[in-house]
Amino acid sequence: MLALQQRNAIKAALRAHFDRDGFVEVDTPILQVSPGNETHIGAFETALVGPDGRSSPMYLHTSPEFTCKKLLAAGVPRLFTFAPVFRNGERGRLHHPEFTMLEWYRADTPLDRLVEDCAAILRVAAEATSARLFQHRDAVADPRFAPEILTVTEAFGRHAGIDLAAMLPSEPDGFARLAAATQALGLRVAADDTWSDLFSKIISFAIEPKLGIGQATVLTRYPASEAALARLCPDDERFAERFELYACGVELANAFGELRDPAEQRRRFEHAEAERQRIYAKRYPLDEDFLAALALMPEACGIALGFDRLVMLATGARRIEEVLWAPVAEPVI
Repeated sequence: MLALQQRNAIKAALRAHFDRDGFVEVDTPILQVSPGNETHIGAFETALVGPDGRSSPMYLHTSPEFTCKKLLAAGVPRLFTFAPVFRNGERGRLHHPEFTMLEWYRADTPLDRLVEDCAAILRVAAEATSARLFQHRDAVADPRFAPEILTVTEAFGRHAGIDLAAMLPSEPDGFARLAAATQALGLRVAADDTWSDLFSKIISFAIEPKLGIGQATVLTRYPASEAALARLCPDDERFAERFELYACGVELANAFGELRDPAEQRRRFEHAEAERQRIYAKRYPLDEDFLAALALMPEACGIALGFDRLVMLATGARRIEEVLWAPVAEPVI
């Protein structure tokens, strides 16, 4: 019960924090025409039945991101939401089919400002629970220390001995060199692995467990192939304005300098859905209203933080179910 009471204390403290900073809390609809278009994130599918009995496919959203950006385009300059989100096929120590995403967005603000927000949020969570250290398993991090800023390229060099910049998809033999580096780490390279697959394997195995130890880590400047909904870096378009926040080896948040080009975002979504079709034999539709809103959206940055994971670290919980009031029951087979 104590962890759940601390969950409530963290949420109340964060609401007060955002209110002091001039943010508006918004509610986002869960039922969507598209759940999101990231290849490896699975959605819960349902149907909307009209008065005439005809049905249309609908989905439970995997993130409130599309709605939040529509609200930015409608003129809300600073917004945040605590949104229940749903991801199918995800369950484990850090994963749950339904969880809470804390997302916030700032219009006309550079991405670096979100790094400051992350540092403040870690402190707020610690103060709300009187936690001196964040902890997960044997790893600890002091939430009062400023996060270390580390580029993805630096992390690959430091923790895996890999010169990632020389192995990018745009480099000659980039895939072959990354595949050799993957095998050198003792990881399997499958016949149908893409560059992104190899990148993810190395991140998961060699990089993530070493991030956020002692203090939080902001892992920034992802390769352009991993940009998702982020714009490319103006000084080097091989990389994207994207960062992830880690503490105690746990990924907490994913941030973008937001892409506003509808044509480029459509291209990325279509590529992601083609990959979903190849791997999982299904596709999700695109949200045309979202794509149209991008053209109207101001310069902005945004971030999605796994609220339950933040509570886990602040309370020392070992599994996500320990910080959920009523976890989704396991099906009886």
